[in-house]
Amino acid sequence: MKSLENHFLIAMPSMDDPFFKRSVTYICEHNDDGAMGLVITHPINVTVGELLDQIDIENDKMAKSANQQVLAGGPVKVDRGFVLHSPRTGFSSSQSLSSDIMITTSKDVLETLTRHDAPDSFIITLGYAGWTKGQLEQELLDNAWLVVEADSNVIFNTPIEKRWETAVKMLGIDVAQLSLQAGHA
Repeated sequence: MKSLENHFLIAMPSMDDPFFKRSVTYICEHNDDGAMGLVITHPINVTVGELLDQIDIENDKMAKSANQQVLAGGPVKVDRGFVLHSPRTGFSSSQSLSSDIMITTSKDVLETLTRHDAPDSFIITLGYAGWTKGQLEQELLDNAWLVVEADSNVIFNTPIEKRWETAVKMLGIDVAQLSLQAGHA
């Protein structure tokens, strides 16, 4: 199977795991050893400003970005933060995932998020979704997910509550036509 890096996994309506129900997961890494992604559809009851306060990072409470919701990125290592952002170099652990999406896990990116030198667009997730070798491929065979190439507009410019439906529409599918039953042709 080819790598699904820089793709969305869109949970099928039959997905009953509460963490992944109506979720869109951005796949950051996918290789022979497994996969890692960030769920971009499940806000938690913490804003960026509140998170920065909790980890003692000075921030501007009046900045629009301070009121942005933090997301539950997955059930693995929920105490670890990830910042998906528009291209901006200079952070100590930045990695390009595509021409318009970078990931940074270092504290230096957090220090900029409510300032003028922040990336133009960003989301913060706590935790990540992980799959062991062959696990994601099996879930795809079991029709648990739809797959579509990622679009940074869904990540950065689509309201959280509309991301699942928007991602489904990227496939040319009407959400109402998706069955709650998984099947095989």
